[in-house]
Amino acid sequence: MAAPQRVDLQNCADEPIHIPGFIQPHGALLFLSDAGLVEGWSTNIATVMDNEPALGQPFGTLGLPEAVTELIQECLATMEDGDAPATVAALSIGGREYDCIVHGHMHRVLVEFETREASMEEVAQFAIKAHSSIDRLRRQRSIDGLLEATVRQIREFTGFDRVMAYRFRSDDSGDVVAEARRDDLVPYLGQRYPAGDIPPQARRLYVLNTLRMIADVGYHAVPLLGAEGSAPLDLSFAVLRSVSPVHVEYLQNMGVGASMSVSIVVHGRLWGLIACHHMAPKRVPYSVRMAADVLAQVIASTVQGIEAREDAELVEHAAKVRTSLVESLLLEDDPLEALVEHGDGLLESTHAQALVVSQYGRVVCRGVDQALGDAIVASLPAEPHDIVTRTSVKEWPDAIQARLGKWVGMLGLPFDPPSGGWCVLLRTEQIEEVAWGGKPDKTQAGPLGERLTPRGSFEAWHETVRGLAHPWEDGILTHARMMLGELARVSNARRAQTESTRAQLLAMLGHDLRDPLNSINMAGMVLERTDGVGNKGTLGKRIQSSSNRMQRMIGQVLDMSRIDRGLSLGIDLQPVDLAALLEDMAEEARLAYPTIVYDLHTVGPAFVLADGGRLGQVVSNLLSNARHHGEPNQPITIRLVPRDGPDLGLAVLEIANAGAPIPAETEAALFNPFKRSSLNNPRNRTGMGLGLYIAQQIVREHEGEIDYRHENGKVIFAVRLPLAPNAH
Repeated sequence: MAAPQRVDLQNCADEPIHIPGFIQPHGALLFLSDAGLVEGWSTNIATVMDNEPALGQPFGTLGLPEAVTELIQECLATMEDGDAPATVAALSIGGREYDCIVHGHMHRVLVEFETREASMEEVAQFAIKAHSSIDRLRRQRSIDGLLEATVRQIREFTGFDRVMAYRFRSDDSGDVVAEARRDDLVPYLGQRYPAGDIPPQARRLYVLNTLRMIADVGYHAVPLLGAEGSAPLDLSFAVLRSVSPVHVEYLQNMGVGASMSVSIVVHGRLWGLIACHHMAPKRVPYSVRMAADVLAQVIASTVQGIEAREDAELVEHAAKVRTSLVESLLLEDDPLEALVEHGDGLLESTHAQALVVSQYGRVVCRGVDQALGDAIVASLPAEPHDIVTRTSVKEWPDAIQARLGKWVGMLGLPFDPPSGGWCVLLRTEQIEEVAWGGKPDKTQAGPLGERLTPRGSFEAWHETVRGLAHPWEDGILTHARMMLGELARVSNARRAQTESTRAQLLAMLGHDLRDPLNSINMAGMVLERTDGVGNKGTLGKRIQSSSNRMQRMIGQVLDMSRIDRGLSLGIDLQPVDLAALLEDMAEEARLAYPTIVYDLHTVGPAFVLADGGRLGQVVSNLLSNARHHGEPNQPITIRLVPRDGPDLGLAVLEIANAGAPIPAETEAALFNPFKRSSLNNPRNRTGMGLGLYIAQQIVREHEGEIDYRHENGKVIFAVRLPLAPNAH
């Protein structure tokens, strides 16, 4: 005897369960061509017919009951593209009750005679109960409540020992989310069953034919007979179709004697399943099964309605968030601050728990620490990209996986690729203690080699699942794409506005540079015509002042242009004593502005690797800010803070002036170019709002940080720079 063919998950997927060539024995089957000629029958056809039919015999000569003949005629008349819906009639043949079901499929007429043990009066009572159940289910407002009511109602009018409601996940595994059972049975509520329990072709049949009944799991299948070489009979919609031996073994291992399943199909997908088990053989009349099927359609419609209502609420809320966010982005100087300000709405509308936003190398975090936020942004694609989603720790780059902690789910929106603008939403890891209905791996080694063996035990097999976040739902992804479109439009509008401002700036520079240039020219002419030493000295100072002002303005514009083009400022790192640099800068400031007190405090030499000229530019800018924005006649403090505590290994420079706190709306855009608070400032009429923007870039290129705070009535800007090696 040859060993049986290997049976594994792939074989199960390939098994032609829709053309088994057998039926269950609690009925008989006859099938005809679409011309009404006999093509075959089950070997037990004699139980319902006095004479065995002949191949090619017209159905009208078979001596069938009149009700059956009428069903066949109706099927042939209504057949379209080879198919016709099922019709049914109650019969009594040889003292036994039957339900005769006739339907057309694949240009054939299938006539099934299914025995019925219940009387028509009992069936009518079942129908009344089913109608009452439908009315109750329609009133449910939640999916959980709907499924709990469903299993109770179906068990009540069918009498099964156990009725379970499965809800399938995106990976096609299924959870038992509701259960009504006999008190002495082990509960399966809360258990999960792997996707492999329903192979793909079985899943397809569950969608096509939403109800399947196995009256006796221990049945012996009845073969079908037909003409040699004819196409196999497709039993996809047959009520007597024999089921896969693997599935029979599966049910036997569960101790099940009879089974009925009703599919819940939502938007063409197998959303859920009502599974009914009886510990002994059991027949449920066809009309009662159809009532259960109608019940499943009501469930599907109700689920669809509940989900549609939830989706509509999400869409409405998301639209409000987008509208509010866009309004803020159009008004705010800093897009990142606007995104963080609307963080609650963004998180709620996407069911996320943390937010990271970035632009121009700046990263702002909400809900995660800064170091992780920087690493997350660094892991994003550098080139222009669509939305990026990650739901598993394995989907992240190897270098960051160990640092993620619980933040394994990510939805990244590249709202402004030229500036590195990202809005990143994060979801936490969903640690699940999964109670599988038996160990999910069903392939085992047996006496005949490795084969798929249905689980012998269905006691809960527990597994802790880690490293996964809840998948991003279709509705939320749709909302995210709409929000990305809005953000991109705002970014383009801001970019256009910046270009317009740049053009205005160049025009303004042409005007503002004209005055100092005229002064230089006039001074030169006077110098040519006068010999007075005093005049020469005064005019020389005027020439120097005008030239310096013109040079500073031109330098700022050139620096901003380099930054906007993604170029570095070209720093040349050398060991620089920051204390000595500050002493020189303070002395220059005292000479240039003798009416202002510059209070300098340094503690010994502090060497940093820096470009002395660029670092001087930062200090000069901060001193200029203090002069123009500080309270008049108040000293400006320059302090090199001792390196201790959290700043160990850093040189910390602070420049402070007396003044009120900077308003929150201004603080949010301190380091942005062309700030409204800088342009046309009466105390600094030539200011363009570029100084802090350029200073921040210089400090970053020195691997340092610059920030603002208000303390003890003073506005303080602090610059932190790493000390040179061997300097601490």
